Amino acid sequence: MNIHAKRDESEISVKSVKAILLGTAATLAISCFATPAIAQDSEELDENNIITVTARKQTESLQEVPVTVTAIGGDTLDKFQVNEVADVVSRVPALNVQVGGSGAGGQISLRGVGTTNISAAFDSAVAFDFDGVQVSTMRLVQASFFDVEQIDVLKGPQSLFFGKSATAGVFSVRSANPTPDWEAGVKVSQEFEENGTTIGGYISGPLNDTLGIRVAGQYQNIEKYVELEAGTPSVFANSGKGLENIVGRVTLQWDPTDDFSANLKVNYNRNEGDSLLGHSDIDCGANGVADPVFFALTGTFFESNSTCDIQDGLYPHPDGNPDLLVIAPGTTGADRYVGQSYNETTTFFARLAMDLDISDTLTLSTVSGYLDLENEHLDHFSYVGVRADGLPGGAPAPFSDALEQFTQEIRLASDFDGMFNFVVGGFWESRKQPLETSQNAFLGTFLFPDSRGITYDWVAQRTTKSEALSFFASGTLDITDQLELSGGVRWTDEQKTHRSNFPFVHNALSFLNPIVGGLGLVVPEGFNTGPIKFSDSNISPEVTLKYQATPDLNFYASYKTGFKSGGIDNSILPTASVQLVVPGFAEMFPALFPDPEAAREAALSSIVYDSETAKGGEVGMKALLGGGALRVNTSIYYYVFDDLQVQNFDGANTRFLTVNAGELTTQGFDVDWSWRTPLEGLNLSGAFGYTDAKFTDTFLADPGPDGVGGNADDIDIDGRRAARAPKWSGNIAFDWVIPVGDALEFGLNGNASYSGSYFAGNNNFADFVQDEYVSLDASVSVGDPEAKWKLSLIGVNLTDEIWANTVGDRPFLDAGNVLGRPTGGGDDRVVTQNRGRQVFVEAAFKF
Repeated sequence: MNIHAKRDESEISVKSVKAILLGTAATLAISCFATPAIAQDSEELDENNIITVTARKQTESLQEVPVTVTAIGGDTLDKFQVNEVADVVSRVPALNVQVGGSGAGGQISLRGVGTTNISAAFDSAVAFDFDGVQVSTMRLVQASFFDVEQIDVLKGPQSLFFGKSATAGVFSVRSANPTPDWEAGVKVSQEFEENGTTIGGYISGPLNDTLGIRVAGQYQNIEKYVELEAGTPSVFANSGKGLENIVGRVTLQWDPTDDFSANLKVNYNRNEGDSLLGHSDIDCGANGVADPVFFALTGTFFESNSTCDIQDGLYPHPDGNPDLLVIAPGTTGADRYVGQSYNETTTFFARLAMDLDISDTLTLSTVSGYLDLENEHLDHFSYVGVRADGLPGGAPAPFSDALEQFTQEIRLASDFDGMFNFVVGGFWESRKQPLETSQNAFLGTFLFPDSRGITYDWVAQRTTKSEALSFFASGTLDITDQLELSGGVRWTDEQKTHRSNFPFVHNALSFLNPIVGGLGLVVPEGFNTGPIKFSDSNISPEVTLKYQATPDLNFYASYKTGFKSGGIDNSILPTASVQLVVPGFAEMFPALFPDPEAAREAALSSIVYDSETAKGGEVGMKALLGGGALRVNTSIYYYVFDDLQVQNFDGANTRFLTVNAGELTTQGFDVDWSWRTPLEGLNLSGAFGYTDAKFTDTFLADPGPDGVGGNADDIDIDGRRAARAPKWSGNIAFDWVIPVGDALEFGLNGNASYSGSYFAGNNNFADFVQDEYVSLDASVSVGDPEAKWKLSLIGVNLTDEIWANTVGDRPFLDAGNVLGRPTGGGDDRVVTQNRGRQVFVEAAFKF
């Protein structure tokens, strides 16, 4: 199945942009190879404007650090209205970002490696680093960010300096700090396609000789974030589902002496939306027919309201019917559900970074982080469904999840005049993740209420507590003035404890148990798994050899490893088999379980997943040519990922399948370049990459709705390309500032982003392929040369391309064709997509 471009003429632009990118990359690659680490801002190469990164947890020049980094400066972020993680995709080849979902809330993939968005139990393979603190939730990809100084995207394993959960890379956001002099800025924009208004501003400066402050805030209201298909039964049918973001941040910089500094950031984010499903459409599969929402045990079904058109930018998300959906008292949604879906996230984040010069050669640094995130959402997780009377049908479900996280890192770094320097340190993280859900899965019980009037199959309360401890040491040896050997090792130990409790189980399901606490179809009401534990430890080494041939030419070669802890699936369903995880339960049924310990181990293996590891390396070169006017950076990489953590959803059997893929290998190359042309004010930049990511060992996956994971009909996808891994991808951009006298300047900016075709998922073998596409961004501005004011017209995704980020089974499919339809069993799939075209008018002022 392919997603095709919306307009025929876009096929011409795809071929044209692809040819330009290929030609440019080939020309530059012949000139020089170097690490992809080019900031995409227009800037002069002088001592006051050198791009710096913290890829090794210290400030280093982008051109000298032997790490694969793409750095995107605040200027570029402002020019193209980049205010959420997904907006960065057009600037970083082989980056994929998906927003939404009831599990993690989103996902980030790099070079074909990422972690599913449907599981809140998995850490992300691409770590999210916010102002030096690694955040263990992908729900932040839903949030807006503002007043950002720079975004760094580090590719490949980064375990030595970033620790746990950085097997595929790091997405790092650095917010702006206080300025040495007082200044203030205000920005107002109006977007026309989604009817969105954004107002933001900041004030920054010194409170006294030692203390600086920066206060920044932004409010965003988008009225038509998600537009619905005609005929969708929803109160939002005419107005569209909206989104509202509030972001506030206070930063304090304290420098009481030359030997000590402290930086405190306190951040608040409130995200309110009318939908968690976001831009998730329904592909109708091979039979081309919208399949009904089907509940197997009762034979209840509702017709689908999907049009099967996944290119129209309209979505078939109905409301639930409050008359049919009664939530258990005291659980999520019981006090507020009136039929409309909602998604609300509140995040409080605080970070304190301190540096103390113990001596002229030793610096002690600490970074303390605290995150408190609370999310509540209720949406229609059958995605479609209309009753015969035209009212909403299907299975809306309320969820609440949270994360409370404490982190502490301490580092001691040397700065000797000799040939050797080191960094040693430790890291500790403690977190608690509660998750509560009320679910319909089997019965369609909104038509058959429990004797207590509740219309859900069950309520599940799940909590995971984790604690991680690691120590690391790295060193740098200057063998000669040109040759540097660096490397180190990190030891990590992680402990996790999970509990699942089911305080409510529908009468009809409980009745299927032959005895209280017995072995039937589901667990009895009140069942608690007790503590399910997981622990693992790991040693991750890294070594890099760097050769500086000239001041403007660097070569390097690295060997790297990565580690991402395993854990316990927190989407455990209350099927009877989960009772076997309780010690002593299997012994109660000796006839059924002659080997109780083996039965318990089998039950645990279905919900416990192993740790994910990576090893491999890259060879890169970095160059400044033409007196520094041209930067050309490339790298070649090869990595093998063992026990890749994968979770798929079985839409026919309404269950999650949590497994470890045997092995995935990703290899390829990246090219980044930037050219300050001889034409005054004109800068060109771009990036290009080739990715070959595929499974290279046995990995069984379900071929479709009629299969059940682990059965003989499963297919080995050894040799198949990984999901979200286009072989070719890249972008080309220009920034042109044209002075008009001394008091005025015009700005022209453009970016063309190309992606080759790719599989959108790994679990469905009516293979869903996203075709190649091109997305175009542009802006034109007029303003004061000193940035005192600027008026801009900004267009994002001007070609209005709609592409698939992820794909998976739609819940509640008729796997066995019980309904006897000529088209057979259900094969609908949920396709999560990007946002369409956005056009902004913006006014910015600085005082």
